[in-house]
Amino acid sequence: MLLRITALPGDGIGLEVTDEALRVLNAVAKVFCHEIQLTTKPVGGAGLTASNHPLPDDTLQACLASDAVLLGAVGGPAFDHYPIDLRPEKGLLKLRQALGCFANLRPAVLFPSLLDSSPLRPEAVQGTDMMIVRELLGGLYFGEPRTTAGTTPNREAVDTMRYSEASIERIARVAFELARRRRKKVLSVDKANVLACSRLWREVVTAVGKDYPDVALSHNYVDSCAMILVARPAQYDVILTENMFGDILSDLAGGVVGSLGLLASASIGGKIGLYEPVHGSAPDIAGKGIANPLGAILSVAMMLRHSFQLEKEAAHVESAVAAVLNRGLRTRDLGRSGEETIATQAMGQAIAEQVSASP
Repeated sequence: MLLRITALPGDGIGLEVTDEALRVLNAVAKVFCHEIQLTTKPVGGAGLTASNHPLPDDTLQACLASDAVLLGAVGGPAFDHYPIDLRPEKGLLKLRQALGCFANLRPAVLFPSLLDSSPLRPEAVQGTDMMIVRELLGGLYFGEPRTTAGTTPNREAVDTMRYSEASIERIARVAFELARRRRKKVLSVDKANVLACSRLWREVVTAVGKDYPDVALSHNYVDSCAMILVARPAQYDVILTENMFGDILSDLAGGVVGSLGLLASASIGGKIGLYEPVHGSAPDIAGKGIANPLGAILSVAMMLRHSFQLEKEAAHVESAVAAVLNRGLRTRDLGRSGEETIATQAMGQAIAEQVSASP
């Protein structure tokens, strides 16, 4: 199979973890006899440096001409002086919008060998395996109007949370379909006691749930969900929520399972999927060779599964990650005090070798 992929390493540790993700992808392609057609383009701060825009036109065109996009991370203090519309994060938001990626899938799985890496008690976190389904193109991040007006000290800023019935319904159906292939439970998270958007969200999700009588639907407020997420995380299966709530809860889930560096994501719904680790560009550790590449590598597994329907290959990558962790290999973020850790490249190489050794 020909896999046409555009890689956007981006900024900070994005370059390092993307290199290791591509190393593993190449190993998978060799084992399973696929051909990779790879295009690499700048985005975010790298796009600003190259073309004075966080999403250069040739980058966007390359993404639109591919089957899937692999992103590293964007942003950093070096780009904070740019106008808000030219910040690296704006490039990412525009890319998601251009690709039509309305559904963001963020799995949070506690690998058994990392039970001691979670800050939570082993008996509380053991068995954690959840999928956060985050609506990606609505809410406060995209709603209009958004303004800052007036002069100091009387300035006022306005952001708008906006959702339509159609946008809620389509993300809800993604969550219910995923739940059917998992443990058949959906928790819809909102703030319906305060927000009009959340009240509409709850009504629409409840209506959609009637089409899935085999899936148990429940609702909770986002603050209560956050509390339960650190108290009894293993009870969750699929968590469905809006854009900002999903952004926050998925980072919290990273702490639950041991490190944000473990979290992969898939942004789907359009013709072309976007795959990226959940972590940011981490400029404080960029270039030091200590970043955790597992989120990027597991994002490759999600790419194989969702964009190319290569389930066997995706599971093979995930099994290789589990096998390497079972051997006790750890990057710095996963290592306990006094425990020996390995560099970014060494972890990527170990997983690529595991992929090649056990087809």
